[in-house]
Amino acid sequence: MKKICPNLSRTPYLLSLFLFLFIVSVHSQSASPVLQPGKLETEAAGFSPERLKRIDDAIKGWIAKDYMNGCAALIIRDGKIAYYKSFGYTKPNRKGEIDKDDIFRIASQTKAITSVAVMMLYEEGKFLLRDPVSKYIPEFANAKVIEKFNLDDTTYTTRPAKREVTIHDLLTHTSGIGYAQIGSKEANAMYAKNGVVGGIGVGKILLADKIKILGTLPLFHDPGSEYTYGLNTDVLGYLVEVVTGMSLAEFFSKRIFEPLGMRDTYFYLPSSKSKRLLPLFSEENGKLKETDNPYKLNGDFNPNFPADKGTYFSGGGGLSGTIYDYAVFLQMLLNGGEYNGVRILSPTSVRLMTTNQIKTLNRGNGAKFGLGFGLTTEESSAFTPLNVGSFEWGGMFASTYWVDPKEKLIGLFYRNIYPTTHGELADYFKILTYQALVK
Repeated sequence: MKKICPNLSRTPYLLSLFLFLFIVSVHSQSASPVLQPGKLETEAAGFSPERLKRIDDAIKGWIAKDYMNGCAALIIRDGKIAYYKSFGYTKPNRKGEIDKDDIFRIASQTKAITSVAVMMLYEEGKFLLRDPVSKYIPEFANAKVIEKFNLDDTTYTTRPAKREVTIHDLLTHTSGIGYAQIGSKEANAMYAKNGVVGGIGVGKILLADKIKILGTLPLFHDPGSEYTYGLNTDVLGYLVEVVTGMSLAEFFSKRIFEPLGMRDTYFYLPSSKSKRLLPLFSEENGKLKETDNPYKLNGDFNPNFPADKGTYFSGGGGLSGTIYDYAVFLQMLLNGGEYNGVRILSPTSVRLMTTNQIKTLNRGNGAKFGLGFGLTTEESSAFTPLNVGSFEWGGMFASTYWVDPKEKLIGLFYRNIYPTTHGELADYFKILTYQALVK
């Protein structure tokens, strides 16, 4: 009799093949985006090539007007690189071209990376965000708050703080700690008198020594009562060192940079990469020049500090790197804490970091702050093309970035110039980015 049933001996094989193809299909559809640096996908990312040319024209115009010497710019949407270019010159005579792969000083963009490091340790159960900092750095015990400050002789009177500084206060810049060198007159004076520094280009000193001194100094307001941008993230950098027994540089390298493939981001560059460090420019009377000391507040500041063999790892501002490296870091966050199969954080921690953590306190125009990032709110979105829920920050030397989760969009605009009277160029770049987004 002729068989009318299929060959059952093949069934296990067919089922296995079907299951394999199904798993591959699901994985390919759900896998988080991974950036392809050599591949531009402008239209696939929803951008108009013609409208993106307005960015080229604007940047060339800014360079021609001496608003800046040059820049690198990178726009990503849904994991696709839509725009990736560099412009300008590296020498005052307008010679030497800036390359996309050049290394920029990213200063306060370091803060987001330090904040991620803290949240990684939080996930590992090393501490609670409500823990007092003094539990790990005893010098922060018995905090006091300044009542009166005399600028003439840097004397002051104090009272006991209403409570101790917590790790959460540091992550949100609500601790009452000010900034050295670039902060208020009172903060600059008090910290200078006690040898506390801003952390960039400061020579062969140690983070631990300066943070321990900082812990003994009074606060400028009660913890949690105000938002004051300060040395909070430098304290967090030292917290990472205390909890892990590793230097902050070592933790960054082993736990964040190497797993993500961020091969060009360092506190201090290896000699093989120091030639890729861009010179630092400054603006004086509307003219640009390569600077020998832009800091003004610190006479021994070395603008080429990333090429030094330094020992100070400033969690608030010490890193340098390429624009692509930082894009990978931001894509990890936009992916919910994972990149290229490597999970750095859980989606829950990313949510915490990008949620308003300062409640009714304000940063201006209704903007809020999460755990390491400035946030766009319903109110502040009236002043920017960024959507509600976007998170961002920048660096002292005129670098900036933002992530817009609603559009799955990342923007980075890197310059290396300080001081400059044209900080608004970053805002123009945002506008130029969104006007080119058509799908």
